[in-house]
Amino acid sequence: MQSHLNGKKARLWVVAILTLAAVVVVYLLPPISQPISYHRFADQRRVLHIPNFWNVVTNLPFLFVGLYGLSLTRYSKDYSGIKLIYCLLFFGVLLTGVGSAYYHWHPDNDTLVWDRIPMTIVFMAFLSACLYEFISPSIGFILLFPLVLVGIFSVWWWHHSELIGQGDLRLYALVQFYPALVIPILFWLFYTADLKQVIRCLIWIIVWYAIAKLFEHFDTSIYHLTGVGGHALKHLAAALSTWYLAVLFKIRHIDTFKHQMPHNPDRISKPAQAAGL
Repeated sequence: MQSHLNGKKARLWVVAILTLAAVVVVYLLPPISQPISYHRFADQRRVLHIPNFWNVVTNLPFLFVGLYGLSLTRYSKDYSGIKLIYCLLFFGVLLTGVGSAYYHWHPDNDTLVWDRIPMTIVFMAFLSACLYEFISPSIGFILLFPLVLVGIFSVWWWHHSELIGQGDLRLYALVQFYPALVIPILFWLFYTADLKQVIRCLIWIIVWYAIAKLFEHFDTSIYHLTGVGGHALKHLAAALSTWYLAVLFKIRHIDTFKHQMPHNPDRISKPAQAAGL
């Protein structure tokens, strides 16, 4: 037992050192400002009087996933904190659909704030959920609000730095990309057999997010090749990534609970039966 605890402490130190190293590396870089060209997306077609039509309407899947995820949390019987984590996460997904549509209606630095704040809520709540699953429920829950506040502050700081002519995206970049760095390491360090289904979902979450970033990067090339902007496809791929967050929550915190219950159909509520849960 003692060796197991010592082993876990050693792995926690690995995570802590990697986190510190990521922070140091990012802040050794010079400040990064937001180029104005960022707002010039390849597909700027107006349809039905909606500017940048495809970049606006492809945010609808985020609304669906956010509402579906929030509806799932009603059926979770796990009251140890994970329910709140996922409520905040799916609320962030819902707000991402609204904020991103608002930004793409009139792209500039001011509207970009309302696109990025919801995304940081999703990034940080997702990281909190992974800490909950892989390391400790108490650590995941305790760090939820500090992580979310850091995420929101990173957007505020970037926007403030742009207003004073000293644009600095470094903290926001850390908030966006640190989870993608540390979560695979959590897989490796804290994997146990009962997390097999979790790993499968998390792989799809990361794969679809990576595809979304590729679509974003090659926005213009994809538009010239297909007639559809890469940024619109980015929204669809990112929404698929968030869909697997809902799948993960259902598998881990609804279906697992049902399988642990005594076999008695009357114990499952009518709303859950109606939802196919």
